[in-house]
Amino acid sequence: MPAALEVRDLTRRFGEKVAVDGVSFTVEPGTMTGFVGANGAGKTSTMRMIMGVLARHAGEVLWDDRPITRADRAAFGYMPEERGLYPKQQILDQLCYLGQLRGMSRGDAAREAQRLLDRFELADRGKDKLEALSLGNQQRVQVAAALLHGPTALILDEPFSGLDPVAVDSMVDLLTDKLREGVPVLFSSHQLDLVDRLCDSLVVLSDGAVMASGTASDLRNRGPRRYRITTTPDAGWLREEPGLTVLDVDGATAIVEPRSDLTADLVTRAAARGLMELTPLVPTLADIYREVTR
Repeated sequence: MPAALEVRDLTRRFGEKVAVDGVSFTVEPGTMTGFVGANGAGKTSTMRMIMGVLARHAGEVLWDDRPITRADRAAFGYMPEERGLYPKQQILDQLCYLGQLRGMSRGDAAREAQRLLDRFELADRGKDKLEALSLGNQQRVQVAAALLHGPTALILDEPFSGLDPVAVDSMVDLLTDKLREGVPVLFSSHQLDLVDRLCDSLVVLSDGAVMASGTASDLRNRGPRRYRITTTPDAGWLREEPGLTVLDVDGATAIVEPRSDLTADLVTRAAARGLMELTPLVPTLADIYREVTR
């Protein structure tokens, strides 16, 4: 049965530094959560605590509404920040070996490994040593290793790093298949446009703490409402309007932020001055990130 992954108040210190400070969030079954934050924000440490690679100083990890076990983690697919494959070993051999470590028969592991290599357009590279591949293709093999055993959850640290657009599309297709099976997916990335496009929910970290979380729509609605207004011959008159902050004026176009919302009176006055455009501005994930971490 599909299950949810939940972390509650996870905390980790390194000496005097609190690297992860009471982090809490939930990844629901069949959903993808994007983990966003600058280098050193605490993303990798949080993922390592989820996987039991790093001890936690406080908090807990729950799987299916109960404390996670070693057996639960063994069924997860994990892609660490430091890639763990063997550069001088043949690709198919080491994928089979990793599958057997996860309880697969060698035959099943070989078939699934070949299927994943096919999906990543590496069907004819199975007998090559890993080091013979480009860095992007090595990344594809690392992803295949995380998916090989039919994981119950996926914890992926920068899985799209180094991938070209075709490989990104292949990865997205594979992850979408897992989402349909009810697998919860947590991944970190610095590619905010990709996170924005793929994720059902977001967790924004800064200095080890959660600064914002929720769906992209929720986060956009929390921010200030801004509009682009164009009037002729110019929009400078908007600076004199009460209840309105003018963020930028460029000739006939202004970017404004109402203190509450646009009033009918303002729209009427703008119409009298030759209103040509009144457009609400939808913030990007990059805008949201800058807003909540500044």
